[in-house]
Amino acid sequence: MTQTRSTQPTALSAPASATAQRNTGLLQGLSAYGMWGLLPLYFLTISIASPLEIVANRIVWSLVFCAILLTVTRQWLHMAELWRNKQAMRRLTVASVLIAINWLTYTFAVLNGHAVEASLGYFINPLVSTALGVIFLKEKLRPLQWTAMGFGLATVMTLTFAYGKVPYIALTLAFSFGFYGFMKNRVGRTVTALTSLSMETAILSIPAAGFMIWLVATGKDTVFSSGATHLWLMLASGVITAVPLLLFGAAARRLPLTTVGTLQFLAPILQFIIALTVFNEPMPVERLIGFCLVWVAVILLCIDMVAQPRRDRAAIAVAERTGK
Repeated sequence: MTQTRSTQPTALSAPASATAQRNTGLLQGLSAYGMWGLLPLYFLTISIASPLEIVANRIVWSLVFCAILLTVTRQWLHMAELWRNKQAMRRLTVASVLIAINWLTYTFAVLNGHAVEASLGYFINPLVSTALGVIFLKEKLRPLQWTAMGFGLATVMTLTFAYGKVPYIALTLAFSFGFYGFMKNRVGRTVTALTSLSMETAILSIPAAGFMIWLVATGKDTVFSSGATHLWLMLASGVITAVPLLLFGAAARRLPLTTVGTLQFLAPILQFIIALTVFNEPMPVERLIGFCLVWVAVILLCIDMVAQPRRDRAAIAVAERTGK
């Protein structure tokens, strides 16, 4: 009797633990992408600063925040190991330049009336990542992926007509973040999210800190000359930058890739809504058509991401039954 009672919780503990892990991962993923999606509202509160000053502060205060976390979690040894890995350092250096370009472009877009186009960049980003996999990793596209790529190309052509020029902000965001993800993937999974972010911000911190010092020396800074509220908001940029990245890293370890891939569209959806309702950016018919095309592409990618693992499991089951 006693043995029977003691084994029942054990039998139930594994599924319960898996469910708890999944729920935790979902909460972390939703929090990460939700924070990224609401980022334009933060930029609105510090809009008296230039995009360059905002990005420089994000870099420097992110490094300070990461240094505190490295100390608390005792991961400085990982930083030393990463420093000795020359190949990883080269790739992270390239990645840091790419993310700086991404941050600067995004900040410029939000503060200069291009928040809608910025959201488009992150809708297009999965298509760019897919294309990079084909070009550099020789991956084979499935039919739905080919169709999504076609809709993505149609989106760019439609919006080029709508804007009267190539949507360079959206494409810069999509390609810079796409190549950033590609370089981070080449670094490998042995480097933790905290260690990677710490090294990237450390690489960028010298020019960023130099620019901040120059602003203060010439009296052109806003951090120390625009009141306590603005000062604290700028100091908070480190936490606002680092926390969603760390939450994303934690979610990626707990959730299937298909779930993470679907969650990523929460950020541009929120950005799109904020651009229309808070920033009151225009949405003419021809631009709306372009967004409808990219949304079709996104839906096709999501369907493919969900369906492919099921097809793979079915193929494995058939192979096991037939003994192949």
